[in-house]
Amino acid sequence: MKQQQVDHVLRAAGRIVKGDQFIIIGSQSLHGKYPDLPDELVMSMEVDLYAKDRKLHSELLNSIGQDSDFHRTFGCYADPVDDRTAVLPMGWKGRLVNLPEGDTEGVRGLCLDPHDLAISKYVARREKDIIFTRELARRGYVEQATLLALLAKTPLDEAVNARIRENISEDFRPPPKRRNKAPHS
Repeated sequence: MKQQQVDHVLRAAGRIVKGDQFIIIGSQSLHGKYPDLPDELVMSMEVDLYAKDRKLHSELLNSIGQDSDFHRTFGCYADPVDDRTAVLPMGWKGRLVNLPEGDTEGVRGLCLDPHDLAISKYVARREKDIIFTRELARRGYVEQATLLALLAKTPLDEAVNARIRENISEDFRPPPKRRNKAPHS
């Protein structure tokens, strides 16, 4: 998904709930810090929107949600979420990043910092999250030391914390060197 599509979803969401600010929780939040992302990193067609002011907004946003006319027409949609959707490190709200200005009719998108986003993906650890965090590390969008520092500020039990430390380590491990086989004579 390109930022223009994120802008379109924000514009539509703002019109529906008469709001001017949403927090973008999922992978599309990378657009806040990295507006020109490669498509394979933000393949998802949903924008996870947290309308922090009113719970009613979630119900209203379903009108531009998955399988809606909006989704069928434009190929992207809003996924209304709340503050319990993702497990995030303490202080994440203070690290929110503004979505660069676009065609949103004044609706602001506040995006998770890429490190906070990565921590939430390490916690969820679905197959798509494993690929996503590996790519974030490989492409240099996140730093190992910052992830480990934020992990220490994330409310998790020790077993999950240990698993995530290992996952982070794996994602930053250099790929094995390929051995060139000598051609047969």
